[in-house]
Amino acid sequence: MQHARQPIFLKSGSTYSPRRKRIEPPTYFKPEPPDDLNESNEPEIKSLDQMKVDEAEYWEKYYENGDESYEWNNGYLEVKPVSDILTVAIHDWFTKLIDSYLESQQFGQKICLETGFRLVLPDKIVIRKPDYAVITKKNPVPLEISGQIRTYDGTCNVCVEAVSDSAPKEIKRDIETKFREYAAAGVDEYYILYANDESLMRFYRLNDQGVYVQIEPDSEGIIRSSVLPGFQFRLADLYRRPSLKEMACDPVYEKFAFPAYQEEIKARLAAEAQYRKEKKASSKERKARKLAEKQAEQERQEKESALQQAEQERQEKESALQ
Repeated sequence: MQHARQPIFLKSGSTYSPRRKRIEPPTYFKPEPPDDLNESNEPEIKSLDQMKVDEAEYWEKYYENGDESYEWNNGYLEVKPVSDILTVAIHDWFTKLIDSYLESQQFGQKICLETGFRLVLPDKIVIRKPDYAVITKKNPVPLEISGQIRTYDGTCNVCVEAVSDSAPKEIKRDIETKFREYAAAGVDEYYILYANDESLMRFYRLNDQGVYVQIEPDSEGIIRSSVLPGFQFRLADLYRRPSLKEMACDPVYEKFAFPAYQEEIKARLAAEAQYRKEKKASSKERKARKLAEKQAEQERQEKESALQQAEQERQEKESALQ
């Protein structure tokens, strides 16, 4: 994996909002088409993807659409595409690892594919539904857990996207468009998962200037988060995807990975130790019992021998008197 340089997606002299600072929407908002859509090809659109829709209509009709999952980009619908099987497998393994971290460390909460958050950026407004995202306890806008809440009103601390490569525009959306948007909105870390091109599977964090820089693995291939204290993973494990048993005994993961499974292992080891202890004690008892039985038998034989000797001596005396 190459060393990160200043992202090529940021134009020289570009300015973005300070992290966590609210940006007021422009007084006059007119939807602008995405880069890969223009008037000449708009009539050829056969699906709702890239259809022009105002924000109110998006929230009313398309945010909770049952057939497709849609995001909203500056006045246009964008369908959430499906990733390839291996990328999905990597995503599932990786997000289960973060789930385990959140469960054991109690440091934040997650939202998944169907939950969106609104980004008011200097040049546009978008509504994104990350494949997976984390809101930490330090976030100034806590995630409200309620049966009536279907959106998140703040800015996520970590966003994870699994790239779909069924069309070039879908790759561009995750590695360029969302890259710019999440950086501008102040998403602290952005993880891009993609199985088919290692150069595109990258992990970023915001620097002090509000620009994403790549998180480089250490000499052992381990990547560490700055937002989630203690969270780390071995880059090669994204492809290998080790089992629970392996990870629970791996120094990279054992402090936070799958606490319930680790408790199960501890309980099993304790039960095995107790069994060995009892077995050892039982073995000692059996040996002691056998030794006592042997000694008792030896004493019985000695007594019987003594009685026989005494009887023989008595008979000899009687014979001598006669």
